Amino acid sequence: MAKKQSSRKSKPSVMDRIAAPVLWARVWIVRVFLIVVVIVCGTVLAHRWFAPPDTLYMKQEAFRLSEIRHQWVPLNDVAPVMARSLVAAEDANFCLHWGFDMNAIRDALEDGSGRGASTLSQQVVKNVYLWHGRSWTRKALEAALTPVVELFWSKRRIIEVYLNVAEFDEGIFGIDAAARHYFDVAPDALSDVQAARLAAILPNPKGRSASQPSGATRKRAAGIMDGAATIRRDGRAACFED
Repeated sequence: MAKKQSSRKSKPSVMDRIAAPVLWARVWIVRVFLIVVVIVCGTVLAHRWFAPPDTLYMKQEAFRLSEIRHQWVPLNDVAPVMARSLVAAEDANFCLHWGFDMNAIRDALEDGSGRGASTLSQQVVKNVYLWHGRSWTRKALEAALTPVVELFWSKRRIIEVYLNVAEFDEGIFGIDAAARHYFDVAPDALSDVQAARLAAILPNPKGRSASQPSGATRKRAAGIMDGAATIRRDGRAACFED
């Protein structure tokens, strides 16, 4: 006679019982990761056309000071020399890199200072999407988001957003507020000297003045004027000028 097949189900092994929740966790981690990627990419893509909301730092300063001055202005309504001055001051190879200036990073690592290694693209990511500070978490997020911004935004758009969110004095954000605060002019009326002085104060806007510059700020502004003329002459302004 044929043996009857056992109707009893075999019990799952210990490894099977461990593997099931691990697999479930992995699936959900992947799902959450993909959702985050879609949200981040969608947000960055939207800001290619729409102005980002006030940054976290702006909100913090508005709370601390009760109010801030900030008015978004299209780059077409800003004197072209302002964009050239910004690039000359902060990121002379802006048109030549994809978000990271490897030569500047290498030089910063060699001298151990870290100065000059952050590109305009990285600064925009920090200002618009992250927070101020030197934590490794922020730096890692900045490194991850910078290529996304470079992918979805034009170089001209990066300049436009930067000039609209940068801090130029206590409670003064954006080139429109800065031009009126320091020189009582609209941003499209900025002269070469005024643009260079505004760019010169960016590393330390609360400690420097564009309208009453110190000797060091005047010297830096003069160098920026020369640099702005140079990058226009050698084509390094082509990626953000009409």
